[in-house]
Amino acid sequence: MSILSGSDVLITGGTGSLGKALTREILDNHDVRRLIIFSRDELKQLEMRRLFEDDPRLRFFIGDIRDLKRLQRAFHGVDYVIHAAALKQVDTAEYNPFEYIETNVRGSQNVIDASIDSGVKKVVALSTDKASSPINLYGATKLCADRLFISGNHYAASYETRFCVVRYGNVSGSRGSIVPIWRQLAAEGKSLPLTDTRMTRFWITLPQAVKFVLDSFESMEGGELYVPRIPSIRITDLAEAIAPGAATHEIGIRPGEKLHEEMIAADDSRRTVSLGSRYVVKPHLAGWGYVDPEGDAVEDGFSYQSDSNDQWLSVEEIREILSADL
Repeated sequence: MSILSGSDVLITGGTGSLGKALTREILDNHDVRRLIIFSRDELKQLEMRRLFEDDPRLRFFIGDIRDLKRLQRAFHGVDYVIHAAALKQVDTAEYNPFEYIETNVRGSQNVIDASIDSGVKKVVALSTDKASSPINLYGATKLCADRLFISGNHYAASYETRFCVVRYGNVSGSRGSIVPIWRQLAAEGKSLPLTDTRMTRFWITLPQAVKFVLDSFESMEGGELYVPRIPSIRITDLAEAIAPGAATHEIGIRPGEKLHEEMIAADDSRRTVSLGSRYVVKPHLAGWGYVDPEGDAVEDGFSYQSDSNDQWLSVEEIREILSADL
């Protein structure tokens, strides 16, 4: 029996790649009473209604997480929230910094306030690897959002609502991925642009990301920052998997981009435990009755980075994963 069974679930930013994958999984396998998609884009909502053939359990709310009153209306009667709404483009954030603050920081606080005021039971907020030791504005706003959601448990201490955060890297098959661009260039016989041949990235599939998010509802008590143990890839291996033997050329790392991804910083190692398939970064302060998870403490100074990972995908394994996304 799923924890979501018979409940009302809401996804902010639910028209994206992950939102649609979550919607499919929740409708097919979790027997919810109602699933609400909260987002700003009416066209994407129309396309999603058609995709899911107007499933009677689906509800669609046009709204922006910057609008607290609209969130409160949408959250009325909701049991569980997946917070996926965010502005995410690194270079766009550098040109429009305050817009990212308004959505990723102020909007996150609105989600927290609306959840507590509406009696939501549990909230899982989506983070990003760029929130660990951030070097760009987008990552900084997501780090702020992470801390807001963890600290939100203090505000909700005397209420039922609890918050946790999940953080992972690149999602295979997600919107905005380099994969379709490289496929198109390869089909046209063109050289593939690589930012840097030394670059590495964490890699997770959409089904794995969906499972990780939904499993977090089952395990969370409130205050956890969950990080999955997932493999790394080399950017050169990704290019070879997509277009064997294709020509490539380096274009240099974009502003605010890291050579290697990091999901747990060394300074956070003292608060991190391993639970086998995932890590848990414990909160700095936990005055709401937080109980430490039973796991193995990582070594002091441990950092979880894509270049020093102990799991790697081969070219063949990458190609197999990508073929499943077609």
